[in-house]
Amino acid sequence: MRVLLVEDDRMIGESLREALRQHGMAADWVRDGRAADAVLASERFDAVLLDLGLPERDGLQVLASLRARGDTTPVIVVTARDALADKVAGLDTGADDYLVKPFELDELLARLRALVRRQGGRASTVLEVGDLRLDPATREVSRGGRPVLLSAREFALLQALMERPGAIVSRAQLEDRLYGWGEELESNAISVYMHQLRRKLGDDLLHTVRGLGYYAGPAKDR
Repeated sequence: MRVLLVEDDRMIGESLREALRQHGMAADWVRDGRAADAVLASERFDAVLLDLGLPERDGLQVLASLRARGDTTPVIVVTARDALADKVAGLDTGADDYLVKPFELDELLARLRALVRRQGGRASTVLEVGDLRLDPATREVSRGGRPVLLSAREFALLQALMERPGAIVSRAQLEDRLYGWGEELESNAISVYMHQLRRKLGDDLLHTVRGLGYYAGPAKDR
C-alpha cells in the first residue's frame, strides 16, 4: 500500500511515516497544502492521510481540489479539530473517514485497510489465491494451512499481487507499492523478493511474465 501523509508537525510526521513503513507500507510525506496539491496531481496513491491545519493551503481546500479533479483516492482526515462542524465539513467535502488526534496506530491501520478494501470492491479482509492465504489485519500468511513467515517487504509484495489475482502487475507498479521517496531501491530488488517468496511458498502460484511483470494465481495457458 502506498500512502501519502500530509502533516505539518515534524515530530508527528516522522513518527507516523516510520510506523507505516514498519508495517510494510510505502509512506511519502509532505508538510504543506501546496506541496500536497502538486503531488496528488502527478502521482498515484492507495490512500491519503490528510491534516486540516496546514500552511500554504488548508487541508479542506486540498481535499476539495482532489475531488474536483474526479480523483477517488481514499482520504482519511487526521486532525486535532474535533468539533462536529469540522467533522461534517470534512466528510461533506469528500473525506472517506475522519480521525481525531491523538489516536491509536492500530485504529488508523485498521481504517486504512478498510478504506482500501472497499475501494477494491472486496468485502472480506482476507486474501486467498488457491490454498495461499494472506490476512492484512494480522499480517499472517499461510499455504495449505501452514504458517509462513515473511519480511515486511515480502508481505507487501505478496499482498499487491494477491489483491488482483491473475492480473499482471508491472515492476514499476510494485516498486511504487514497496518504496517511498528517498528509500534506497536496487535495480533487482523485486526479482530478489519474488525469488524469496517462491522459495517460501512454492512457484506454482507466483509467476513472471517476461517484459511485463508478475501475477499471482494458476498458470495461464500460453
